[in-house]
Formats: sequence, C-alpha cells, structure tokens
Amino acid sequence: MAVTSARGMRDFLPRDKQRRDAILEVITQTYHRHGFDSIETPALEDRERLHSGLGGDNEKLSFQVLKRGLSSEDIAATNSSEDLSDLGLRFDLTVPLARFYASHHGALPPVFRSLHVGPVWRAERPQKGRYRQFVQCDIDILGQGETSAEVEIMLATADVLDRLGLEGWSFRVNDRRLLLELLRAAGIAPADHTTALIILDKLDKIGADAVLAELEQALPAGFSTEVLRPVLSGATPGFNPEDIAAVMGSGESATAAAQELCSWVTVVESIRGAGEFVFDPTLVRGMGYYTASIMEVSHPDLGISLGGGGRYDGMIGRFLGTEVPAVGFSLGFERLVEVVDAHEGSNLDRVALVYDAQAELEHVVKIKMQLVSTGHTVRLVEASKNRRALYERLAGDGFTRVAQVSEATSDAEALSWRELGA
Repeated sequence: MAVTSARGMRDFLPRDKQRRDAILEVITQTYHRHGFDSIETPALEDRERLHSGLGGDNEKLSFQVLKRGLSSEDIAATNSSEDLSDLGLRFDLTVPLARFYASHHGALPPVFRSLHVGPVWRAERPQKGRYRQFVQCDIDILGQGETSAEVEIMLATADVLDRLGLEGWSFRVNDRRLLLELLRAAGIAPADHTTALIILDKLDKIGADAVLAELEQALPAGFSTEVLRPVLSGATPGFNPEDIAAVMGSGESATAAAQELCSWVTVVESIRGAGEFVFDPTLVRGMGYYTASIMEVSHPDLGISLGGGGRYDGMIGRFLGTEVPAVGFSLGFERLVEVVDAHEGSNLDRVALVYDAQAELEHVVKIKMQLVSTGHTVRLVEASKNRRALYERLAGDGFTRVAQVSEATSDAEALSWRELGA
C-alpha cells in the first residue's frame, strides 16, 4: 500500500506551511483591524443540523460519522445509511456559525462581527483545485439589517486583497430579489424558482444557449425565453437603479432591490474608487439561503471565484426561533494560495546558526536565545563539509541569513552574517 494522504487531502511540507501561515496571518490580522472577532467551532455538528436544508447541494457531500456502539443487528435492520449516523463533519462554516450564535447570543454584542477560520470537509470528486479538506475564511455580521453591513464586509475584504498584493480582481454583485423578479417577469412560477436558479448558475460552465435549452426541458411550457436571453447574453448595466430594474424586471420589488444594491455599492466606491464592482445579472450563488445581496470576487487568472457571500436574513431564526439579520463573505483560502505572490513567511527574520559538533552546547544555545528574544526565527544547524549544499537547503527552507558560531563568538552582536539566496 502506498504511503500517501487520504484521497482528496494533502500534506504540507514546512516551506508550504510557512507560506500558507503567512497568507492566513495577513487575512486574520486585517479582518481583526476591521473589528471582526475570532471564534472557533467543532469540526463535528449534529447530522440533523447539517442536513436541515440550509446547506444546499453541499449537504449531499457531507461526511457522516457512525453512531457509537452499533451492533451488526442495528446495521442489518436499517433501511438507510442515514439512520446509522448522528454526527457529520462540517461542510462549510455558515451552518456552524448559525448554531454558535443560537447557543451563545446572550453573551455576544447586539451586532456581532465574526471571523471564523478553519478546515471544512466535503466528499468531492478530487480534481485540480478541488479537495475534500480545505480551509475557509469567513467574516459575518449578525444583527445588522442595514446595508452598512455589506459596506463593512466589502471594505474589509478589499483591504485583505490589497494587503496580499493581489491585483486585477473585481467584485461581481447581484441581489437574490432581482433574480426572483427576473424569473417572475419571464413567467416562471414561484414553485419552479429553485430549479430555474440551479440551471442559471451553470451559465459560466455551459453557456447561454445550453442554459435556455435546459430551462425549456426542466420547466413547464409558457415562460418567456425572450426575457431571459438578453440577460444571459451578457447585459451588464451600470449601477443605476432604473437601468438595473429595466434588465431584471420593472416591478416595485426590483426597483427597491436595485436602489438598495446601488446605494451600498456607491458608498464603497466613494471610499475605494470606481472600477472594482460589476453588476452581474446572472450571478446566482448556489446556496439557497441567500435573501438579498450576493457577491463574488473574481480574478482574471482563474475561471472560478476567489470567494463569495451575501445576505441570509432567514437562516439564524431556523435555530434561534427569532429572526436575526445576517450577511457574510467567505474567502477561498486554497485559491488565494495559488494566485497570491509568495509571501516569504512573516515579518520575522529567519536566520540559521551553524555550529561545529565540538562546540559547547550551552554557548550555542545562549546565542540562539539572544536572537529569539529580539524577534528572530532561529534554527540551529550542525556544520557539514558541503557548506554550499547546506546553504542552498536553508535558503530553500525560507531562511534569509546564516552565521557561524564558534567558541570565540562572544554574543549575538559579534556574529558575522551571510545573506542566503544572494
């Protein structure tokens, strides 16, 4: 048997882990500066909670955990494997956050700004860029019904992307209410809206003609493809409420949703400058719990988004019994690692101290501790005959400087440094 990680999961060598940690540090520190507080939730949640209908198609991809103490009779008597499970690995961070808030809302502020980072698991078919275990970075604002929450989340996320040195990205935005108005304008009955949105969400993969063909096959006859075709063919009005409503439907709900969308986008653009937002009338977002604004961040180097989110005002109430407005955004950490330029570790200076086998250990360690106490990251390395190979390996591990420690070295200030990689 090959000694490899489980299918769809990965090991990370020290240099790779160093880079991932550096990127994650930028993300978390930036979100903290914007007032978001870190939380942590368990990897496991009750199966019924994970399969409550809030996770969309991801519920089908959840890893289930067998009940403890099952007998062979229990297994033989069941009609469904679901009856044998009472727990599951979380497939996203939003459902656990909803449970967390319902459990602890009494100890949280009226408007809670959450930063939730951790691994999630989905029984995906492994392929390039898609894994069964991956890290998500979520921020959410719970308890804020006004669109100032969208403004905060977009500004904080844009700041993260800036601090990561990422260029060329843009926010694609839409509103779930506008999508529903578009479907109504096309004559699609409310009972068929979920089916229609699932099909519309395939536009990037299969194209407009295939989407229309699939809609005609899946929906009852009588809806208007002429209403949908201009939108599917790339009509992208600017952030003018009247222009958006004209594309998405002329009803009062469309006008109100368009005005709300344009208002918060305008605020962000007034601070950041124009050009980072694009109204995308075909942006759906697969999760069915979104109720209003939806957004994604895209990058020209990828055919997929770097993150996304939206408003989900009806979700917390499913657990709490009282409606709580909520909006959130999730960064695709694994995708960011692929496109962000290498951030070599952290702001700490990574240095190596090379010592001879005959050197007095106490003396060498004392010099190391002097460097550690002043903020350096230090590795002790026993000297080898092939210094060139040793220095190349240290440079490959992310170390920037190296110094030789001898009995004559009085303290850290007396070290003579050699730059690595130069």
